[in-house]
Amino acid sequence: MATQVTAKPTGPAAAALISAGIGTFAVGALTSLAEASAGLKDSLNFYNPAGPLSGKTGVAIMIWLAAWIILHSAWKTRNPDIGRIFTWTLVLIGLGFLLTFPPIFEAFARE
Repeated sequence: MATQVTAKPTGPAAAALISAGIGTFAVGALTSLAEASAGLKDSLNFYNPAGPLSGKTGVAIMIWLAAWIILHSAWKTRNPDIGRIFTWTLVLIGLGFLLTFPPIFEAFARE
């Protein structure tokens, strides 16, 4: 009796990877944008003891989750190029990581 092996689509894994990159980039972008805009910095203050960090991470989590849900539903039966997805994920994570360092985000600070 022969067993048939069915390959699973790589779309759900690709969606998880790229959404992690998008979420990481969102944290970095919000960190830099909050330095550039006093209004945004104030609006990201969801919880006073934590300051605008609570909003930066909260909004980034919402962006990550929305990206994951949308991409998962779009790619659940597809096989996107996982190598290209992985490359873009690393680029987004790297950029997001860089944008959270003080020498970088302070360059956007308002004078």
